[in-house]
Amino acid sequence: MKVEIITPEATLFEGDGSFVFLPGSDGSLGVLNNHAPLISSLKKGTVRVKDNAGKEHRFDVKGGTVEVFNNKVTILAE
Repeated sequence: MKVEIITPEATLFEGDGSFVFLPGSDGSLGVLNNHAPLISSLKKGTVRVKDNAGKEHRFDVKGGTVEVFNNKVTILAE
């Protein structure tokens, strides 16, 4: 699935991923390929993206929003 993490200042990550872990405002979320459509707010925490090679990338966020749709995860982070 395509993963994009964007802040007002820069794009933190853009690429393919096999798993995304998110600090959802109502609890932690895990997103795999072919996940159902979803929109959620994020709280302060760490976003983890596991790429297709198995390497994990970590990004600390202060909050934001995530949209999951059609095998694309878009994170608008603060």
